[in-house]
Amino acid sequence: MIKLEKNTTRENIFTGYCKENSHINKLEYFCKTHNKLCCIECICKIKDETRGYHSDCEVCKIENIIYQKKNKLKENIKFLEDLLKTFENSMNEIKKISEKINEDKEKAKLNIQNIFTKIRSVLNEREKELLKEIDEKYDKLFSTEDAIKENEKLTDKIKISLEKGIKIDKEWDNNKINLMINGCINIENHISDINSINNKFKNHNLDYKNNINFSIDEESINQILKNILKFKEEQKVEFIQEDEELNEDGLEKEAIETVMNEGKCSRQTAIKALRAHNGDPVEALLDVGN
Repeated sequence: MIKLEKNTTRENIFTGYCKENSHINKLEYFCKTHNKLCCIECICKIKDETRGYHSDCEVCKIENIIYQKKNKLKENIKFLEDLLKTFENSMNEIKKISEKINEDKEKAKLNIQNIFTKIRSVLNEREKELLKEIDEKYDKLFSTEDAIKENEKLTDKIKISLEKGIKIDKEWDNNKINLMINGCINIENHISDINSINNKFKNHNLDYKNNINFSIDEESINQILKNILKFKEEQKVEFIQEDEELNEDGLEKEAIETVMNEGKCSRQTAIKALRAHNGDPVEALLDVGN
């Protein structure tokens, strides 16, 4: 008994007989030009509306391509196995990035909440706006949900094709050669679809860096609390644009940390200040303070 795949219809059930133009002949030939099984009427030299569609093609007996198709099947199995490993690794990286984004986003939101609870009665509306802005900015950094969905879709396709290929290779039967070759062709077509989805997936940027920061001066907060009725200054989410990766070569880690902590600035600002003053943390602090 032949086990039918999900969504199989009467039209795409493989019987071993030609379905072109109501042909009732056994599929005994292979068209190399179109990578397709065909029957005696398909390759007939007399062309009309129902016969001879492959008469001008490069055609051979189906037995003559057994070795070629089996080798191609093994190549496709190896390709699918390697591709599956690649996309499983990509999925893990995407999930890690998604977790890091959510972690950084929650830290930024918590920082904002801790500050604005002190002046909630006056700046409640502004707090809501900043929280919304944080969400929007982080969500724009990396479309993890779309990337995960596409990766899962592609991974499923790869697994299905790989299972089919292994099954055909394991159960290869030269007495059912047309069924075996048809299975090989289906896997080749599936790989074409997989590559199409793969090209779309490659457009996703998997390089995530947290370049969003919210900071505020504690002395300013204290002054604001004393003069809350006169407070008009807006606190903003600072978006740090980094044109290139931070290069710490030649700088002491302790000096960087000192400038960051004492100057209450970002790592990028500390590194730039230290480089401007030949690594002198005192001069760098004065520069940051100014």
